[in-house]
Amino acid sequence: MAKKPAPASTKSTRPAPSAPASLAPADFAGVDIAGESPQKASPVPADAVIRPVFGEPQGNGGETHQTAVDEVPTLTTSQGHPRGDDQNCLKQGVRRPTLLEDFHFRKKIVHLDHERIPERVVHARGYAAHGYFELTDSLADVTRADIFQRVGEKTPAFVRFSTVAGSKGSFDLARDVRGFAVKIYTQEGNWDLVGNNIPVFFIQDAIKFPDLVHSVKPAPDREFPQAASAHDNFWDFISLTPESFHMIMWTMSDRAIPRSFRTMEGFGVHTFRLLDAEGKSSFVKFHWKPKQGLQSVVWNEAVKINGADPDFHRRDLWDAINSGDFPEWELGVQLFDDDFADSFDFDVLDATKLIPEELVPVRVVGRLVLDRVVDNFFAETEQVAFLTQNVPPGIDFSNDPLLQGRNFSYLDTQIKRLGGPNFTHIPINAPKCPIAHFQQDGHMAMRNPVGRANYEPNSWGATKGGPREDPVRGITAFAETVDGPKQRVRSESFADHYSQARQFFVSQTPIEQKHIGDALVFELSKVERPDIRSRVVSHLLNVDETLAVTVADGLGLGLPNAAPAARTPIADLPPSDKLSIVKNGPNSFKGRKLGILLSDGADAALVEALLKAVDAGGAVYEIVAPKIAGVTLSDGTTVAAKHKIDGGTSVLFDAVAIIVSAAGAALLSLDAGAKDFATDAFAHCKYIGISAEAEAIFAKAGIADDLDEACLPLAKPADAAAFIEACRSLRYWPRELQVDLDAQPAA
Repeated sequence: MAKKPAPASTKSTRPAPSAPASLAPADFAGVDIAGESPQKASPVPADAVIRPVFGEPQGNGGETHQTAVDEVPTLTTSQGHPRGDDQNCLKQGVRRPTLLEDFHFRKKIVHLDHERIPERVVHARGYAAHGYFELTDSLADVTRADIFQRVGEKTPAFVRFSTVAGSKGSFDLARDVRGFAVKIYTQEGNWDLVGNNIPVFFIQDAIKFPDLVHSVKPAPDREFPQAASAHDNFWDFISLTPESFHMIMWTMSDRAIPRSFRTMEGFGVHTFRLLDAEGKSSFVKFHWKPKQGLQSVVWNEAVKINGADPDFHRRDLWDAINSGDFPEWELGVQLFDDDFADSFDFDVLDATKLIPEELVPVRVVGRLVLDRVVDNFFAETEQVAFLTQNVPPGIDFSNDPLLQGRNFSYLDTQIKRLGGPNFTHIPINAPKCPIAHFQQDGHMAMRNPVGRANYEPNSWGATKGGPREDPVRGITAFAETVDGPKQRVRSESFADHYSQARQFFVSQTPIEQKHIGDALVFELSKVERPDIRSRVVSHLLNVDETLAVTVADGLGLGLPNAAPAARTPIADLPPSDKLSIVKNGPNSFKGRKLGILLSDGADAALVEALLKAVDAGGAVYEIVAPKIAGVTLSDGTTVAAKHKIDGGTSVLFDAVAIIVSAAGAALLSLDAGAKDFATDAFAHCKYIGISAEAEAIFAKAGIADDLDEACLPLAKPADAAAFIEACRSLRYWPRELQVDLDAQPAA
């Protein structure tokens, strides 16, 4: 393919009624003043380069090259060999395959793969479930892959979701990319689609992966912060790596704080190939579309969820599957040919770019359903080994340099983590199709060749001689003609770093744009070096000037000059609605969770009507009460509690209702936890159902005069159904634009 350069430019059960309990009512700056103590501050090294605006030397693809000058030591391999280029893998020409002889890349990536034992270096905190993939539309016209031949056929699958930066002990709701790795046990071997919930990535070449991971992980001299990117090292790296800024727009958006695993998309990220029986190739990008709709949380909510329930995502998936509310995604493909690739404004081999669905629509070809939790977390979730190179016949790789590097790294990682090459003998990793080969022995071997022959070719005959090659069914690679000099170089077609970042930003609704600005201000406010903050803003000026001004104003920072762009950004790329969460959210309250705060004496008829409405809407509820023993309603019915008020905060729910008696309201109005339940729900723009007596709690909390049209009265049983219907919108975003200081325009 000749590529033209891009142009410049879980469900609760209602307790059965019981006799009234004989219980009493429940008891219920100045520039010279630093931001922290001087002995805690991290001093800037005397020889650090203080450069408020990005201005580093760039290569052909706009990658940063920092060279050894004066007293700066020369970068070497672990064997002491000086390195002339640490930004690019050795390739067989521009936009050509990465070469196995690149020992510098291999040593660098091998060292990263072996840094942690036994947890994964990245994606350490994960959660998984079993299910199946069902084909709904055959792709037999473009691929011989067996998985895509027979409509209606179900194939076993295993899916692991994860964060990237945190350790196994970190919390679920970090601002982070989410891994979305799918293992499908096809009849011709395992297919591992090892993707993320974001369709692009930070870097273009796999040789930079160790540097990216090191920058976002806890700093080596202090081992903090954990599971966070809001620190100097990460933003220092980002500010010197312009190719990252499309991904930064995604990670600073609400995509990085999903409401659950069930409400996020998945992407294969890279461009792959599909091959038919004659070897004809089609390019393909893979998408997982959640049937539950897209949904995220807000940052203040995420912070509080991590305190209230650091296993929030794990618990949600466990509860959903065990209650029979099986999560489901559609598998979609974007198919395109060389002609489209040549005409596209960007390089389809660049993992920092996507193809808008308006240009290449997503064709839905199957569905993925998760219907069974694991039997043992370690044996399955922890020992599962995904490899990007696990593809069945009919699926092949492109020359994406990031994908090429991953194909090497993942195998090496699993050998290190799981003790040797026999990790495929572990049941969760073993194919479910016949296996026949001559590989033997090694650490923890569970099976070996039987009989005399353990090699081929051999002359022991068809019965005892073992397996043989199958030229017809066997994996074949796309017959691509490759030429060009061996060199470390990045294609100039990779050099546009800002156009799609801008396209993503302008595709967001105003509230989503606000959240991106808020996230950038928060993250950069944790960066101690002002020059790093300024360099980031210099890049943002190439993305969207209003965003850059907003971030600079939020930091109290003077506006720097724009960073030099390796290629002039395209300013008029059209918005893409598919990039917005708000525009692709659910259209019902089905599968969501209502938190109901009750007190003794609460209106029994109203509570009963609300529970019926929740059930009718396909949602679930959890009861919150002053005491974990529960409450007694007005008719003597006792209701058990799922949470005590200070352990059942409103952040755990998609919407809330407060139904209390007058006496209960008077008592709860004195309780900080109850007031927080109300104020947090209000601050997080949730729909709130309020019985007449509950208004006293809002008055005591100081927000009674602020209640809006999403704070709905529950005066009578008939109001319950209308409240649940309103909750389908999940958030009332106009509220945030009225009450948040950050929503005000920059002066």
